[in-house]
Amino acid sequence: MGERFVVVPVDGGVRVAVEGVHSDAVVSDPATDTGSSTTGGGTVDDREAGEDSVFEPQDPDAVVPILEYNREPNKYGDGVPKENSPFINNTDIDKGNSYDGTNMALFEEEMDSNPMVSSLLNKLANYTNLTQGAQEHEEAEEDEGPKKKAVKSPQMGTFMGVYLPCLQNILGVILFLRLTWIVGTAGILESLAIVALCCSCTMLTAISMSAIATNGVVPAGGSYYMISRSLGPEFGGAVGLCFYLGTTFAGSMYILGTIEILLTYIVPKAAIFVAEKKEDEVDALLNNMRVYGTCCLALMSIVVFVGVKYVNKLALVFLACVILSILAIYAGVIKTIFEPPDFPVCMLGNRTLQNHNFDSCLKTEVIGNLTITTKLWKLFCDGPEFNATCNDYFNNNNVTSIQGIPGLTSGVISDNMWSVYGPLAMMVENKNLSSFGGSDPAQDIYMPYVVNDITTFFTLLVGIYFPSVTGIMAGSNRSGDLRDAQKSIPIGTIMAIATTSFIYVTCVVLFGACIEGVLLRDKFGDSVKGNLVIGTLSWPSPWVIVIGSFFSCCGAGLQSLTGAPRLLQAIARDGIVPFLQVFGHGKANGEPTWALLLTAGICEIGILIASLDAVAPILSMFFLMCYLFVNLACAVQTLLRTPNWRPRFKYYHWALSFLGMSLCLALMFISSWYYAIVAMAIASCIYKYIEYRGAEKEWGDGIRGLSLNAARYALIRLEEAPPHTKNWRPQVLVLLNVDSDQGVKHPRLLSLTTQLKAGKGLTIVGNVLEGTYLTKDAEAKRAEQNIKSSMSTEKTKGFCHVVVSSNLRDGFSHLIQSAGLGGMKHNTVLMGWPGTWRQSNDPQSWKNFIETVRETTAAHHALLVAKNVDGFPTNQDRLGEGTIDVWWVVHDGGMLMLLPFLLRQHKVWRKCKMRIFTVAQMDDNSIQMKKDLQMFLYHLRLDAEVEVVEMHDNDISAFTYEKTLVMEQRSQMLKQMQLSRTEREREAQLIHDRNTASHAAINDKAESGPEQVHMTWTKDKLFTERNRNRECNANVAVRDLFNMKPNQSNVRRMHTAVKLNEVVVNKSQGAHLVLLNMPGPPRNRGGDENYMEFLEVLLEGLNRVLLVRGGGREVITIYS
Repeated sequence: MGERFVVVPVDGGVRVAVEGVHSDAVVSDPATDTGSSTTGGGTVDDREAGEDSVFEPQDPDAVVPILEYNREPNKYGDGVPKENSPFINNTDIDKGNSYDGTNMALFEEEMDSNPMVSSLLNKLANYTNLTQGAQEHEEAEEDEGPKKKAVKSPQMGTFMGVYLPCLQNILGVILFLRLTWIVGTAGILESLAIVALCCSCTMLTAISMSAIATNGVVPAGGSYYMISRSLGPEFGGAVGLCFYLGTTFAGSMYILGTIEILLTYIVPKAAIFVAEKKEDEVDALLNNMRVYGTCCLALMSIVVFVGVKYVNKLALVFLACVILSILAIYAGVIKTIFEPPDFPVCMLGNRTLQNHNFDSCLKTEVIGNLTITTKLWKLFCDGPEFNATCNDYFNNNNVTSIQGIPGLTSGVISDNMWSVYGPLAMMVENKNLSSFGGSDPAQDIYMPYVVNDITTFFTLLVGIYFPSVTGIMAGSNRSGDLRDAQKSIPIGTIMAIATTSFIYVTCVVLFGACIEGVLLRDKFGDSVKGNLVIGTLSWPSPWVIVIGSFFSCCGAGLQSLTGAPRLLQAIARDGIVPFLQVFGHGKANGEPTWALLLTAGICEIGILIASLDAVAPILSMFFLMCYLFVNLACAVQTLLRTPNWRPRFKYYHWALSFLGMSLCLALMFISSWYYAIVAMAIASCIYKYIEYRGAEKEWGDGIRGLSLNAARYALIRLEEAPPHTKNWRPQVLVLLNVDSDQGVKHPRLLSLTTQLKAGKGLTIVGNVLEGTYLTKDAEAKRAEQNIKSSMSTEKTKGFCHVVVSSNLRDGFSHLIQSAGLGGMKHNTVLMGWPGTWRQSNDPQSWKNFIETVRETTAAHHALLVAKNVDGFPTNQDRLGEGTIDVWWVVHDGGMLMLLPFLLRQHKVWRKCKMRIFTVAQMDDNSIQMKKDLQMFLYHLRLDAEVEVVEMHDNDISAFTYEKTLVMEQRSQMLKQMQLSRTEREREAQLIHDRNTASHAAINDKAESGPEQVHMTWTKDKLFTERNRNRECNANVAVRDLFNMKPNQSNVRRMHTAVKLNEVVVNKSQGAHLVLLNMPGPPRNRGGDENYMEFLEVLLEGLNRVLLVRGGGREVITIYS
C-alpha cells in the first residue's frame, strides 16, 4: 500500500502530546491501492491485518503523534553558518530530531550522516539571513524576555533595497567638490574618457558580481564573502582586508569632504589656523582639516558606538539631500538658457583673481567727482596713492570682468573641450584674453591670483575621480533585507550604475557647456567670493548644493564607519587571519567595539594626510583590487564549469569578467603606479601569511577547482612520454612502519626524505596495516594523522597513503604498484634496514624485505635502504667538515652520483665534501681509471675527490670459510626448528583426527577385525613413537650440521662481502654518510637468508649507510 505525506493543520481541540509543537504538522495520509487519497484532515482507511499502523488509536479524541519540525532558527555565537555543513543551519541538536518513526527503519543507522529529505527541506526553509547591522541595546533586552520577537520576513524590493542604496553610495563627495575642477582641467573629451573608463570598470564588475551574488545565498560580509567563498581563504583574507582598508579610507575621504565644505563654504571664519601670507594658505587649510577632521571622526565614532539604528534611520535623509542636490543642478542648467546667474569673475589681463578682499573689479573708481583707487589697487601696489609703486603686470594689463556662468547657449563648450594641465602654482588663465608684459614668479606668489594647488595630469585625475563610482556593493551587502535577492541585486545594481553613469556623463557635458573654463579650474571657488563652484550653477540657491553635499558627506562617512568594522568582524570570525581574532569580539549585542576602534585609528591616518586629492587614490587602489578579484572569481568559476556554478543571472561571460579584471589592473597603475605596488604588496603579504599559517578552511573555492584542473592537465601531459634524463629526479615512495599506537617508528626516514628532496618533486609516505579495512579503518585514519603530523614536524612536503591489507607482504606490493597517479608516480623507494631480523622469531620480516627488493627491481624503481636510520641527522642539525663517501662498485644508472649532489643542496649536508671510491680488479689499470673517472665527473659538473681502490683476487681466508660455514649451519638449524614446529602442529592434528575416528567407530558399534585392532593408535603409543623419531631425527640433524661443507657459491659471495667491508671500513669509517651499491637478491629463493647475512657482513662496522639500487635507467647525463 503506497503512502504519501501531506501537511494538515491541527485542530484547536486536539491536544498535542509533545509540548512546543507548532500548528503545522505532517501526518500520514494513506492512499488507496488505486491511487485515490483523502484530502484535508482526512480519515484513516482500514488497514490489512498484520500491517503496522502509525496511528494506534482510531477514535477522534485520541492523541495524534505528529512529525515535529524544529522551527527555531539556529544561530551560532557569531551569527555565521558553519562552513562544513551541507545545510545552511545544521547543528548537532538537529541530529536528534532528524529521524522519527519506523517507516524508514532500514535507514536509521545512517540518519546521522544522511538525514531524511524532510529534515533537509526544513533546514532550508528555516534559513534567515539577518541584516548586516547589529542589534541595539533595547532590542537585545527585549529578546531576553519570555516572548521573543518574531523575525520579520524581508520585504524590501529592488528599488528601495538595492537601487537607492547603491545610488546613495555612488553619488557623493567627488561629484560636488571635484567634478567641475576635473572637467576644467582635463577638458570635456578627456573627462568623458575618465568617466567612461571608471564606469565601464564598475559595470563589468557589477555583471560579475551579479553572477556570483545570484549563485546561492550571500550572507553578511557582501563582497568579502563572495570573493573568499569563490577564490579561497587566502585570496578572501587578502582582498577582504583590502576592501576593509578601502572602506575605512573612504570614511576618511568623506570626513575630509565634510570639513572642506564646512570650513571653505559654510563658516570660513571657524578656521583655527589663519594664513598671514598667501603662500601659507595651503598649510593652514591642511592643519584646519586635521584638527576638525579628528574632532568629526571622534563624534561620528561615538554616534556609531551608541547606536547604529540612528545612522540607518538618517540614511533616507542623506539620500534625499543627494537627490535634491542633483535636481537643483539640472534645474540650474535649464535656467541658464533663459537667465544665467550673475557670478562675475575678475580678470587681470588673462589671469584669474581671488575675489575675497575687494568689492569691485576695477583699478580706480569715481565717487562723486573724485577718482580714487580701489581695494584691488592696494593688493598690487604698496599704497593707495596713484604714484605708489605697483606690480609690473598690474600696470601693463587691464582689469576685466567676465561672466562665470555664461549659460548653456553661450558656446563656451568649445573652449572647454581640451585639457589644461599644469604644474603646482601655475596661474589659472583665460587664453582668449590679451596679456601684456612678463611675469615675475618671485612676486607672483604673493599676488591674489588663482593658482593650481597641485600638479595636474591625466592619471592623477583618474585616481581622484574613481572613488565617485565605488559603492556598487551596497545592494549585495543588504541581500538579507530583500524579498527576492536573486532578482533584485542584478537589476538594482546595474540600473544604479547606468543611472549614475548617465548623471556623470551629462554633468561633464553640461558643466563644460555652461561654466567658464577659469571658474571650472578654480577648485575652491576663490574667484566667486568663495562659493562652491557647482553651487553657482544650481537653482534656486547655491546653499541647496552646499547643505545637500554637507549632509551627504556626513551620511557617507557614518555609513563607512558602520560598515567597515562589521566587515573586519566578519573576517576575524572566519578565523583565517589569527592576529585579527580579537576584533571578532564586541558588545553583548554584537556591536564590533574593538573593530570600531581599529577602524577609527586607521581613519585617523587618512585625516592626518588631510588632502582629499591625496586620500582618493589610496582608496581607489583598494577598491580596484577588490573589483579585480570579483571579476577573477567570476571568470574562474565560469571557465571551470563547476557543477555548483549555476547563477540565476545569465547575462555574464568569462570574456567580460577578464575585460573587467584587465581594466581594474590598468586603472590601478594609471591612477598611481606606486600606490598600486604598495596595495598589491599588502595583499600578497596577507595572502602568504594566511597560506603560511595554514588556512584550515574548505569553502569549495574556485582556486581549488583551478588547481585540480591544472593538475589533471599536467598529469595527462606527463603521461605522453617518460621524463628525459635531464628532468629525472627521485620521486620517492617512503615505506614507513608504525608501532602499536600508530605512532611513526623511524621519523628520521622523513628527515632524510626532506634533505634529499628539498621540497621538490613527489613524495609519497606509505604505510601498511595488517587486517581488514572494515575493522581497521579507525586505526588507518589515526595512523594517517600521525604520519601527516610527523611529516609536518620534519617539513616533508608530500602525500600520505595508508593501506590496510590481509598481510604486510601484499600491502607493500600494492603500494609499490599503485601509489601515485598517471605521470606523477614514484620512481624510487626508500625504506629502513630491518636491523632486528636476526632476533626475530618470525622469518616473515626479512622475507618481506627481500620480496620488496625484488619487486622494486621488477618495477624498474630505484631503491634506497638506510641502515641505522635513527642515527641520521635531523633537519635542525648542521654537519661540520666531513665527507659523503660514494662506493661505486657497479654502474646502475648514476644514482650514486646524483644522491650526494642532492643532499648537499640541503643546509644539513652543505659543508660536506663528496668522495667517490671505485674498485679496480686485477687486470684493471687503476691510474687510467682514476683519470677517466675525474674526466667523467668534470663533464657531470660534480665536485668530488676520486680514489681507485684495488681489490686483488686473494685466496679465500679461513675466516671467510668459517663465517660462511657458521652462516649455513645457522640457516640449517633454523630450518630444523621450523620443521619441528610444523611437525608438532601436524601431530596435534593427527591426535585430534584419531580420537574423532575412534569415537565414531564406537558409536557405530562396528565389528573390528584383527588387522584394524593392530593398526589402532593409542595416545601412549603415539607419544612413544614420536619421541623415538624425534631423537633419531635430532641425532641425524646434529651429525649433519657438524659434517656439512659450505656451498662454494656462498663462500665466494661471503669473500666479496668481507673484503669489500674491510676496504670500506678502512677508508670511510669516519664519513658522515656512506653510499654503497646494493647487491641484488639471489634468483633462487632458497638462499634468501644467506643474502641477509651477506648484507650484514658488508655493512658491519659502518655507522650511517645508504644502500642504493638503480632503477635500470640513466638518471644523470653529461649533456646540457
